[in-house]
Amino acid sequence: MKERKIFGINWNVFLLGIVSFLNDMSSEMIAPIVPTYLTDVLGIGKAASGSIMGLIESLSSLFKVLFGYVSDIFRKRKIFVALGYLLSTISKGALAFTRSWWDFLTLRVLDRVGKGIRTAPRDALIAESSEKGKSGKSFGFHRMMDTLGAVAGPLVAIGLLALLKSYPIKTAYRYVFLLSAVPGIVGVLLVLFLVKDKGEEVKKKIKGISALKSRNLRTFLVIVALAALGRYSYAFTLWKAKELGYSVLQGLGFYAVFNAIYALSAYPIGYYSDKVSKKAVITVGFGVAALASLLFAYSKSLPMLLLAFVFYGIYIAIEDTIPRAYMADLAGEFEKGTVIGAYHTVFGIFVFPASVIVGYLWQAYSLKVGFIYAAIINIVAMLLMAFLVKD
Repeated sequence: MKERKIFGINWNVFLLGIVSFLNDMSSEMIAPIVPTYLTDVLGIGKAASGSIMGLIESLSSLFKVLFGYVSDIFRKRKIFVALGYLLSTISKGALAFTRSWWDFLTLRVLDRVGKGIRTAPRDALIAESSEKGKSGKSFGFHRMMDTLGAVAGPLVAIGLLALLKSYPIKTAYRYVFLLSAVPGIVGVLLVLFLVKDKGEEVKKKIKGISALKSRNLRTFLVIVALAALGRYSYAFTLWKAKELGYSVLQGLGFYAVFNAIYALSAYPIGYYSDKVSKKAVITVGFGVAALASLLFAYSKSLPMLLLAFVFYGIYIAIEDTIPRAYMADLAGEFEKGTVIGAYHTVFGIFVFPASVIVGYLWQAYSLKVGFIYAAIINIVAMLLMAFLVKD
């Protein structure tokens, strides 16, 4: 039976893109106000805030290989995708009722657990729903939709904060948290009633040797771990804008610029990676990351800061899209959830120390030193990727 398509994209991939749009709109309604909420409302210090943001970014990945593996065994992806989105939606809305850093951290951990449950099964479902040789296109479309949600989210937040300007800032923030659950709920319903599992169509019989035993793939995962040590939380870019004297609302504007660049870049980058070497695109991505970090480090003017956000958007578009497609291409049909989950887990474990280190460097020295550290890490990763990993 011929697969249904819309705009040249498999129907399942299209639906999952819509779901990610809604979920990310929900997430990004609150993401830009979280750094200020931590420091100004809950009164948490700089190093502690950096550590909390890093922990939040990292925790979800600890669950990704587990649920990727479980979804491979049962050949059921949708139930894990729906459960993961549901947990995240509930946790975001409940932030409206937080009163301490402990409440906040508990709910953000629940959100990351939800992400950990859904990510590898969802990415495996995207890979299984893609035409052979077009995984980059599918993942690029998905990341584009995800990031368009990230563009919409801050803009919705700006509108809500403008409408709520007569309220105390902490009250306005709580209303934004509560309303962020609405698009998430719609996304969960789409998964439950319209998305179809594809796992049953994949042969259960194991053929060949697992890609995880490949020296090339293991070398790549080591480089991923190193590069993750230079992947600081987005919060540091907003703290940089604040350091230069920009307001929270102006910071939301910068964040929207970053996400617009991300959204516009993800699909063409994914499409292009199918035509050329995915390894080459990933390598370039590390170089772009180093450039973005140096721009943030030395930014003193508006044009330079905007340029930093532009390159940061291109970097994240590459590194959040192409490694997934690269891993999906290397994995056997029987292990896509496990292999993609392994990538997410390795990345997640090492991305936590990145924000802790940058937070420490910020407190002990300056944000500039933290960004320079990240640039050096990405330059090393770029060189290792270029010379040690094979196409």
